[in-house]
Amino acid sequence: MKMTPLDRLKSLSRTIPDGGWDIGISGRLSEVTPTYFKVSGLSNGVKLGDQVSYIQGDQKEFGEVIRVDSDSVMVKPYTTKTDLGLGTEVSRHGALKLKPDLSWRGRVVNALGQPADNLGPLSAGPVDVPFDRAPPRAVERARVTEPAITGVRAIDIFTPICHGQRIGIFAGSGVGKSTLLSMITRSNSFDTVVIGLVGERGREVREFLEDTLGEQLKKSVVVVATGDESPMMRRLAPKTAVSIAESFRDQGQSVLLVLDSVTRYAHAARDVALAAGEPAVSRGYPPSVFTALPSLLERTGPGIEGSGMITAVISVLVDGDDHNDPIADNIRGLLDGHIVLDRAIAEEGRYPAVNLLSSVSRLSQLCWSEQEQELVMKLRAMVAKFEDTKDLRMMGGYKSGAEPFLDQAIEVVPKLYEALKQPLNAPSSVNAFSELAQLL
Repeated sequence: MKMTPLDRLKSLSRTIPDGGWDIGISGRLSEVTPTYFKVSGLSNGVKLGDQVSYIQGDQKEFGEVIRVDSDSVMVKPYTTKTDLGLGTEVSRHGALKLKPDLSWRGRVVNALGQPADNLGPLSAGPVDVPFDRAPPRAVERARVTEPAITGVRAIDIFTPICHGQRIGIFAGSGVGKSTLLSMITRSNSFDTVVIGLVGERGREVREFLEDTLGEQLKKSVVVVATGDESPMMRRLAPKTAVSIAESFRDQGQSVLLVLDSVTRYAHAARDVALAAGEPAVSRGYPPSVFTALPSLLERTGPGIEGSGMITAVISVLVDGDDHNDPIADNIRGLLDGHIVLDRAIAEEGRYPAVNLLSSVSRLSQLCWSEQEQELVMKLRAMVAKFEDTKDLRMMGGYKSGAEPFLDQAIEVVPKLYEALKQPLNAPSSVNAFSELAQLL
């Protein structure tokens, strides 16, 4: 059988390591739309997730293959501007990889792992880390055993977390998610902090870096994909942050990973999947979105025995304050706990606006002593009684002395609410239970 020129090139390329034959194979644009374009001549051997490059103006830009047909491939560009004409040459490359290094701490990078802070090039680490790395095998992962101090009293008392735990902060817009995440990043319980800002306002980035992180930036790596960037960049940014955190975890470090927010990652993944032709099955979300979420979140947590831990704090933007929307409901089942921020509490001026009754940490028993657990359960019962009887008391339907436990709740709960107030500029909590006892 006579070999085609492409077959001969592939045969020759087997002697070239690391898929080097990919570079140099090119196709031509055959269709251009505002959100994607099609390339003819790349279908043989190209895979989903492969990168392609093209010249736009005087710059080299990149895109990702999101669909492969027999006669063409569909490419979604990483830039929002697509000023291309038919016949433009498009070259194929392999899958994206990162080489994180400890010297990246103190730096800000974009979703492609390129410097975004005008501080010069980044040093390459010794190991390639793929953007779509498989999580550690379940039977090889270390156990989660050691408590972590976040410095936020409402969390450390009522929903404490452990090193290697994954917990979500669920709230609507404007209730204080980003502020609470900022307070957690100041914790000194972790060796390195990796922060993924996905779909954030560009105005807030410098405020976060200079005012919120401050000196903490020296041990942090910040991955930024602002809301004006393309869905491809917003879809890639959380993977970049997780890949960097995995690299530090493999070196034995305890890493705090903060993603704000995974909902915007889901929105970006939805845009890409719909462009690739997937059907919408649940409130406009295609099936692949609900496959991508666990694939991303399972990469966090404890590593294999002998390595470090990734403690993940994930913010979830609840659309329309509906905590049962498809994304929030799906993520809640994937995490090891959830902290619910309540708009009604925020309107009363109590920040952080944590709903103590709706928030749960599935690993709290590893953090509490027996006495602390007994105290928290009693305080929860008081809060529940206090809130359940609010309308009755406001109407004057309750007289003091009728129920001793309610009398105790009426006395203690307002003081508890006041003690849990913690503004952004307040110092981090060191021993939450001792501070609570003093404040009460």
